[in-house]
Amino acid sequence: MLSERDHDRQPSTAIFNEATLATISRWVAYRVWHSHVPGAQVAIGLGNELVFSAAYGYADLEQRTPMRTDHLFRVASHSKTFTATLILQLVEQRRLSLDDRVGNYVAELRDHELGDIVLRELLEHTSGVLRDGEDADFWLGSRPFPDYDEMIALVSAGAKRSPGELFAYSNLGFGLLGAVLSSVTGQPYAEIVRQQITEPLNLTNTAGRYLSERADSYARGYSGLSTGLQRQRLDHVDTGALDAAAGVTSTAEDLVSYFGAHSLGDVRLLSDRAKRLMQRTANLTDPSKPDGPSYGLGMAAESFDEHRLVGHGGGYPGHITRSLLDPETGLVVVALTNAIDGPASQLAAGVLKLVDDALAHPATGGSQFSEVLDRAGRYQNLWGMLDIGVLGSRLLATHPAEWDPLDGADELEVIDHDKFRIVAGSGYGSIGESVKFSADGSLRYGSMTLRRVDELEERGDIFS
Repeated sequence: MLSERDHDRQPSTAIFNEATLATISRWVAYRVWHSHVPGAQVAIGLGNELVFSAAYGYADLEQRTPMRTDHLFRVASHSKTFTATLILQLVEQRRLSLDDRVGNYVAELRDHELGDIVLRELLEHTSGVLRDGEDADFWLGSRPFPDYDEMIALVSAGAKRSPGELFAYSNLGFGLLGAVLSSVTGQPYAEIVRQQITEPLNLTNTAGRYLSERADSYARGYSGLSTGLQRQRLDHVDTGALDAAAGVTSTAEDLVSYFGAHSLGDVRLLSDRAKRLMQRTANLTDPSKPDGPSYGLGMAAESFDEHRLVGHGGGYPGHITRSLLDPETGLVVVALTNAIDGPASQLAAGVLKLVDDALAHPATGGSQFSEVLDRAGRYQNLWGMLDIGVLGSRLLATHPAEWDPLDGADELEVIDHDKFRIVAGSGYGSIGESVKFSADGSLRYGSMTLRRVDELEERGDIFS
C-alpha cells in the first residue's frame, strides 16, 4: 500500500529518456571495462518505478558467460538493512522494544555481562561487541562461517568498548539480532525475510541466505588485482549464523524495489516514523570527520554534493555492492560487482551524479537532439576517450576515464548534423571552437581528430 507522498514534489521519470539512459550506460560500461572488474549490474529507480537496469561484463570469466540482470549476488552487509527492518516491524507490533536487553532473547547471554546490551545499541553498532571475533578467517574462505554455538562463543569472548561509547561496526552484533528475531518469531532468519519482506514486495530473486539450490544462477566471485595480475575464482559459501549480518542474496533490480519501499510515504514495510528512526543521522562512522558518513539503525547516511542519501554497502569474498536511496524522492541507485576490488561505490556515486545532473536540467518530452543522436557515442585518439551524449536537456562531451563523469565536461550546441560548437566547459579546453564530423565517422574536436569506437576491445589475459 502506498500513501501520503506528495507526488507534486517528486521528479518525473520522464527525464530518463532513451538518450539520457544511453549516456549513463555508456559511462558505466567504460568504467567496468577500464577498472578490469569482471562484471557488474546497475539499476536505477524513481518513485517506486524501475527506470534503468543493465548488466556489464561477465558473470563467469572462465566460461565467458555474459552478466545478466537476473544473475544473483551476495549483497553481504545490505543484510543489516533487512535485519533492522524486521526488528522495527516487531517494535511497531509491540512485540519488542529497542531498549530490551539482548539477554532477554538469547539464553546463553542472559547472565553474561553482554546480556545487558540493548537492541538499539546492536542496531547502531554502539554495543561494543567484537566485529568478527578473534578468528575471522571465515572471511578468507579458509574455514566455514560460524554456526550458532560458535557465534555465541565468539561474542562471549568479551567486549571491545563500553556499550553506547562509540560507533564500532560489528557483524557479530547483527548475528545476535538474527538470533533475537528467531527467538521472538520461532522462525529461521531466511524464513522471516521471506514472509515479511520478499513476498510482500514480490522480490523473486532475493532471499535471506545463500541459495545452494540455485548455485548456477550466481555471478561468480573473484579476487582482486592488488594481490596478483590474474583474478582467482572464489567459491560461494553459506554465512551460517551471520546471515542477519551478511547472508542476503539479491539482484540490482530487486534492491531498487526493496530500497524504494524505504522511501518516505511508502508504508509497505514500515511507517515513516520507523523509517526516519532507521535513517537518521546519529553516529559518525569516523569522529574525525564531523560532516562525514553516519549510521542510524542498520542504515548508513552520507552526503553526495549536499545530496543526503541513505543505504548500505556490502563486502563478501568476491562480491562488492552498494545501494543509495534518497528517501524524500524515492531515487535509488544500485551497483553490484563480482570482484573483491569491485568499484561498486564509485559506480553508484558516478551514476548518481549523472542522474542528479539530468534532474537539474530536465528534458521536456522526447530528446530535443533526436536528429543528431547518431553522432552520440565514443571517440578516441592517443590522448584518451571522449563520449558525446545527451543528459537531460543538454548535449555533453565527457571523459569516461574519470570517476567523476562530469569532470572536465563540455556542453555542446548543434549547428547542423555535421557541426557542433563547444559553448561551455573548462577554459583549458576549446570553448567557442567547433566539433566537425567526417563521412568516415571520425570527428575533429577543436583542433584534434578522434575516431569512432563502436565497442570496447576484447579484454586481454590480464583481465582474467
